[in-house]
Amino acid sequence: MGNNWTQVQLQIFSKADDMYISPFYEDGKTPGTPTWIWSVAADNDLYVRAYNGQNSRWYQSAVKQRAGKIKLAGQEYGVFFEPVESDSALTEKINQAYKEKYSSSRYLTPMIGKGPVSATVKILPKNE
Repeated sequence: MGNNWTQVQLQIFSKADDMYISPFYEDGKTPGTPTWIWSVAADNDLYVRAYNGQNSRWYQSAVKQRAGKIKLAGQEYGVFFEPVESDSALTEKINQAYKEKYSSSRYLTPMIGKGPVSATVKILPKNE
């Protein structure tokens, strides 16, 4: 797809904690109900994980539709979703980003656990 976030965007995203994710519905056009979610910037990309693992409704839509919208750092973006294969080096980088950004949250431990790790999604901008 060749679309990437800029370094400036990634810097802003790495601090922003206001991401809402809306994968498209079956029609491929209508964004679903926005779900507030943690996001991290790692390895020059933007990632999210489903707290409830692969059973999470937004995760299933994201994997099926592969596209939708996000709201982050006060902006709305059309995006592509790419499920992430468990790659230990990448998983470790993403875990590290979660630890740095959300160190004070009691939800950190579950987010670096098996279920959420298996439901990691890379978010790429759709250059519209």
